Amino acid sequence: MDKKTRELIRNKYNNRCAYCGVELNSNFHVDEIVPVRRKYKYMPAHWKNTITGEIQPILPEGANRIDWQHRSAKYAPDGCHNPENYNLQNQNPACPSCNINKHEMSLEQFRKLIAGFMKHLNEHSTQYKIAKRYGLITETNIDVKFHFEKVNYALNN
Repeated sequence: MDKKTRELIRNKYNNRCAYCGVELNSNFHVDEIVPVRRKYKYMPAHWKNTITGEIQPILPEGANRIDWQHRSAKYAPDGCHNPENYNLQNQNPACPSCNINKHEMSLEQFRKLIAGFMKHLNEHSTQYKIAKRYGLITETNIDVKFHFEKVNYALNN
């Protein structure tokens, strides 16, 4: 993605994460609202000639080891399943935390995940429960609204 497109996406919601509204820094992520599911192919371990680019499963007999580099097995990117979703209208600026948590979820799945955080904290976080007892935290039980929804609502009303 070129810098110009990245900046257009960053400024979509005034340099704020489309989901939580936090101000973005230079390492913000670009999220596809409707996921672009990347495909990967398995690349077995191999030897690659650093001069010619030739690939061999085993080091050729008599080969000069200086010209060959061993590559470990890995999964390498190999296109995507939904290339039509890779467009500016389907991309939102996101803080790393929101983008990593959203992953390939739909907006409604992501909303449901966030809504479940309170239950999880009440069940599993001693620090959270203590902070709540001391009045440092007040639960509101409000519906999860994303920053971009609030901005769009304000613009349309």
